[in-house]
Amino acid sequence: MITAKRIGLGSVALISLGAATAYLSTTMVLQGYSLTRRSVDSVVLALVIVLAAVMVGIFWRNLQRSLRAVGQQLRSMTQSGQIGLVMVEGNEDVSLVTQPLNAFLTALRSQLMELEGGNRELKIQSRIASAEKHHTEAIIFSISDAVIVTNRFDELILANEAAEKLLGFRLANNLRKTLDQIISDGTLVRLIRETRSHGRGFTRKVVEHSIDHKGQPRTFSITLSCVVTPNEEVSGVVAVLHDVTREKEIARMKTDFVSNVSHELKTPLASIKAYTEMLVDGEANDENTRREFYEIIASETDRLHRLIENILNISRIESGVMKVSKEPTSLTGVVKQVLGVAAPQAKAKSIHIVERLAPVYYQVDADADMIYQAVLNLVSNAIKYTPEEGTITIGLTVDERRGVAVCDVSDTGMGIPAGDLPHVFDKFYRVSANRKMAKGTGLGLTLVKHIIETAHDGKLSVTSEAGKGSTFSFELPVLV
Repeated sequence: MITAKRIGLGSVALISLGAATAYLSTTMVLQGYSLTRRSVDSVVLALVIVLAAVMVGIFWRNLQRSLRAVGQQLRSMTQSGQIGLVMVEGNEDVSLVTQPLNAFLTALRSQLMELEGGNRELKIQSRIASAEKHHTEAIIFSISDAVIVTNRFDELILANEAAEKLLGFRLANNLRKTLDQIISDGTLVRLIRETRSHGRGFTRKVVEHSIDHKGQPRTFSITLSCVVTPNEEVSGVVAVLHDVTREKEIARMKTDFVSNVSHELKTPLASIKAYTEMLVDGEANDENTRREFYEIIASETDRLHRLIENILNISRIESGVMKVSKEPTSLTGVVKQVLGVAAPQAKAKSIHIVERLAPVYYQVDADADMIYQAVLNLVSNAIKYTPEEGTITIGLTVDERRGVAVCDVSDTGMGIPAGDLPHVFDKFYRVSANRKMAKGTGLGLTLVKHIIETAHDGKLSVTSEAGKGSTFSFELPVLV
């Protein structure tokens, strides 16, 4: 297609050529030159050549200007990073290049916009996934149970602090390492591998396994679950290790408690029943025999009553319904009263009781009956677990600087092994090494702890050495 500008340029060239030829011919004729056809053709050819040269020069200059404009626009796009259109005004020859170039740039810009939109979406999804990952890790790290997460190659990819402490490794130093390189417990490694190998058909299983932790065997309930992708492919395993050592110990203690309580209840009941039957059958023929039977029945009834009261009192104190009637009480007077009651029991075993009581009768704000029960339990325990001809020392001092009265009950008995000391005040707990020494339900010291600490805001403690005896101490605030 020939544009208006191209038609104008050709017309000017033809007019200029005709005018130049006419002017030259006229001048030569006027000057007397004779013009032949060949002369005229030569002149016209020369003028055409000159005109063509001029036109080529003009076209080349316009082309260079257009190319520079195109180059400048492309450089601007490169610097700004924005893709636009290449515009060169008034040059149809260059448009043969710019039009397909602009079509290409338009298509490229559309593709880039689509890619940028997809990239923004991926960034958003990445941020969401990262936030969810941190949230999941925070949840796992906050769990008190040990948690281990592996991938499809049985490599460690996540573990919380509890797992690190239990199994003795650091996650930062063992990330992406196989389990057998990190965990020395072969059974745990095997359980995780078996869970992963079961594949999609496996949901979860719970097994019980004992793991040695710092030289002490501990029992764990291990929950193993497969991690399944949306494509239903197994991508790893999650293992949660819950320490059930204490729970099993409590269950055993409860079983022992029921057994001991049943025995303790049966013993006085059996005596009461036996002597009652003898009275009914008339086997007590004289008043002295009947009185003896009555005293045994009364004693066994009191024993049964104390056992039941211990159980009920612990329950009442723990539930907060125990009524505590506090009033100024002489702790020395309470201790002397207890020693008077416990003296026959000590005498029966030839145990020597040493009193080291403060000469001044300091008073504490307390329920006298409850404090009496606590001191009686401590002294009775000392007598039960001290061999014959042993010594029990009851001391009562006052720390005026701290404003507390301190009562110590020491014995030369069996003592308590170090491993049992943290649990001696637990409900139902009895030191296994001393069970043959005396019978009991494991409630006496629990009741003492509740009376001193829960009901009176005092403090109870114990020091002991196996084979050398024990010292139980409690302190109560002194009334000023």
